Amino acid sequence: MRKLLNSELERLSTQDYKQANKIPLILVLDNIRSMHNIGSVFRTADAFRIEAIYLCGITACPPHKDIHKTALGATESVDWKYYKTTQEAIDQLKKNQFKIFGIEQAKPSTMLNEHTFNSDEKIAIIFGNEVKGIDEEVIEHLDQCIEIPQFGTKHSLNISVCVGIVVWHLFLSYKKAGVYILK
Repeated sequence: MRKLLNSELERLSTQDYKQANKIPLILVLDNIRSMHNIGSVFRTADAFRIEAIYLCGITACPPHKDIHKTALGATESVDWKYYKTTQEAIDQLKKNQFKIFGIEQAKPSTMLNEHTFNSDEKIAIIFGNEVKGIDEEVIEHLDQCIEIPQFGTKHSLNISVCVGIVVWHLFLSYKKAGVYILK
């Protein structure tokens, strides 16, 4: 066994990435305060060819050295938009017929492992602030809340970890449905 060389990874150029098929998914960051978390989300979005990231409220935007530190260039490949409020982003998404999900512990919510995403729908998933979660006013406008099952004492995961878990779950769902296979 050996590690692969960078030359063996079949990495896309930024230009090729921009033209490649994407997972029809928008990640919405609702008032994320940590630029390292923002950079990590960009990196995950790049890894799975997510359509775009919407940065809302106090969420910082590229270019910024602290975002770049964890994004490692993914801010150049992944499309993103800034919205002054998360509600503005939701309004735009609904206008474009996206189904809006929030990752939040809420009543009612569906556990991620029990939820089946409809692969024919355009999906947007909102991830909330590291301390307060998704703003209560935003929750009222979601189509559904999805919860990541947790069994420890904290019942809290870092947003970048949540994004990784949810995106991987969606990627597997699309792959299983035969809708999206990376090439």
